[in-house]
Amino acid sequence: MQFDTIEVRVDGARGELALNRPEKLNPLSGHTLWEIEQAARWFDTHPDLKVVVVCGRGRAFSSGADISAFGSDGDSAAPDVHQGWRMSRAMEEMRAVSVARLQGWCIGGGLVLAAVCDLRIAAETARFSIPEVELGIPLAWGGIPRLVREVGPAITKELVMTCREFSPQEAAAAGFLNNVVPEAELDEAVEALVARLVRMPQMALLATKAHTNAVTEAMVGTGRSWSDGYGLAAGRADAEGRESNRAYLDRVRSKGR
Repeated sequence: MQFDTIEVRVDGARGELALNRPEKLNPLSGHTLWEIEQAARWFDTHPDLKVVVVCGRGRAFSSGADISAFGSDGDSAAPDVHQGWRMSRAMEEMRAVSVARLQGWCIGGGLVLAAVCDLRIAAETARFSIPEVELGIPLAWGGIPRLVREVGPAITKELVMTCREFSPQEAAAAGFLNNVVPEAELDEAVEALVARLVRMPQMALLATKAHTNAVTEAMVGTGRSWSDGYGLAAGRADAEGRESNRAYLDRVRSKGR
């Protein structure tokens, strides 16, 4: 299946979804979010598929929302504020087990994409941040309930409200990552995990994913985040939020991102 901003492939029991705009650190535009949603549905058409590796080409997993889509008034050019929520649902509902391979920056929406994956391995040089509040918008795409599910409410509040950077070691200690390895060993660690998963009987493997997801859905109710898009629209209409958005984007652009 051919896409513009991602690459997908399936080889028997294995699949890969790669964000493929490395020159921009793999930003998540509205179009990319739509492509990821379609890819998740496409993976479900492969009856032998067991595992999908989700990765980013180049030196970063994802720089998050595509800042080129933000105008000078802080509004996004993307008309569909619900596309990120649909992407998250599609990825989480995908039958195959998803393994996130994380290197470089994993920011904002990129972290939400990692959070909807079932398992996560990061290079020890990876860096994480959730800058949405500083951008004047709430964290959307179902990010809040998924972070609460993975790291708990107190850590979720602190990371989202302060927008500070945090390390993979801290993310692992909080329960967000399954493993942290030297950057040179990242591919080997991901391959070892995928190989072990692929050896498992498909029915039992995928039933375990579905059962676990059903339990956690009852606990945190990610489906209740359906109105996240309206929160994004409200944030973009807030004068103080727009001012903070402009200041943040000016700093980011001055650093060349």
